[in-house]
Amino acid sequence: MQYRTIIRILGLLVALFSVTMLPPALVSVIYGDGGGLPFLLAFFLCLITGLLSWYPNRRHRSELRAKEGFLIVALFWTVLASFASLPFIFLEQPELSVTDSFFEAFSGLTTTGATVIDGIDYLPRAVQFYRQQLQWLGGMGIIVLAVAILPILGVGGMQLYRAEIPGPVKDSKMTPRIADTAKHLWYIYLVLTLACMFAYWLAGMSWFDAICHAFSTVAIGGFSNYDASIGHFDSSLINAICVVFLWISALNFALHFHAVNNRSIKAYWRDPELRAFFAIQLVLVLVCFAVLTAHQWYADVETAFDQALFHAVSISTTAGFAADSFADWPVFLPIMLIFASFIGGCASSTGGGLKVVRVILLFLQGKREVDRLVHPKAVYSVKLGNRALPDRVVEAVWGFFSAYALIFIIIMIAMVATGMDNLTAFTATAACLNNLGPGLGAVAANFADVTSVGKWLLVLAMLFGRLEVFSLLVLFSPTFWRS
Repeated sequence: MQYRTIIRILGLLVALFSVTMLPPALVSVIYGDGGGLPFLLAFFLCLITGLLSWYPNRRHRSELRAKEGFLIVALFWTVLASFASLPFIFLEQPELSVTDSFFEAFSGLTTTGATVIDGIDYLPRAVQFYRQQLQWLGGMGIIVLAVAILPILGVGGMQLYRAEIPGPVKDSKMTPRIADTAKHLWYIYLVLTLACMFAYWLAGMSWFDAICHAFSTVAIGGFSNYDASIGHFDSSLINAICVVFLWISALNFALHFHAVNNRSIKAYWRDPELRAFFAIQLVLVLVCFAVLTAHQWYADVETAFDQALFHAVSISTTAGFAADSFADWPVFLPIMLIFASFIGGCASSTGGGLKVVRVILLFLQGKREVDRLVHPKAVYSVKLGNRALPDRVVEAVWGFFSAYALIFIIIMIAMVATGMDNLTAFTATAACLNNLGPGLGAVAANFADVTSVGKWLLVLAMLFGRLEVFSLLVLFSPTFWRS
């Protein structure tokens, strides 16, 4: 294991991460809210720590192997999120404990969107902006950004890319050089953010609100600078804009790349994952609309459809924005939407959950096993579109699902052991493992009342969800640490 090379890379990246503390400090100056000092302190602490880690190891430039890539990915998220908690720790108002500060930072950077803060409306603008910025940085994966600059740092990035990018087929690259791939992904991500920001502004948001909500919308994060979330604006137009950009951000970014590169949208319609994604979305919206209308939950049909569309998309894509309290909806709707978050967005998107392509493959494999029972001697293959997939891919998906379910069960049981009721424990674990944010029961509004032990367990769930289980689980294998 090339430990000194790993420390050198982490040191440089922590030093670079210190720059992200400056925009909130600038926001504090612009609005005169007096909240800039914690960010300046965090900036200097990150910069000094990063440089002290880099300098003694600056000459160690060994090539990364796959195992170093996995270790850097895991360390990068845990180390950066830990440093991201510093401004929350230094804040005087609100006064957050170390546990709450780490929870908020990890929730932001992993785009989970769960919060322990009540009274977000009254936070200094610098803190409001910082929470949204964390989600934007985490949305596409800071590692992808790091991959784009790793050639400058003197180390290849393919191992990091394979460890970070989600989906069952990770080795395909959109451009020959991995750094070019990462740069193209970020160009698309930036353009979507700017388009979302202008759309929100044209719909009536202030520039500050538009920037903040564009950050968390394109990142499918769910943080808002209001306790009422998107419901603060009480606008069906803003709800619709949010839905559109959540859909776009929940699609595979490789499709966006091919559409831009080839100047054609044909790749979208040929993608089986996209078709399945929108089919799921359509069913969820129609079910929510039918139940809300049948129970006359809202005064008119238009409002019922607006709320059904918004919440079905927001929860199922793992954004977690709210325009109303969906936890109070009638009969099975809240539980159905929580279960929908297990599906999440498409592979290589900013969404969380299992990913649509994995759900498709699980279904197709289950169907193949049933067909084999009927015709034992027949040969069946699992096809995604017109392409037959190797059994190795299908086995990997089943392995992922098994690990995902096991992690969920273990964390949920541990949450119950902390004294949490069953419904709250189930939905809190689902919300954090799927990087969703809001749950039901005691965590429908926020996670402030969760015990300290429970919060650390949920932080672990966020990491497992963001790193898609295996990238973190592999570190617990004794084989990994053998040279």
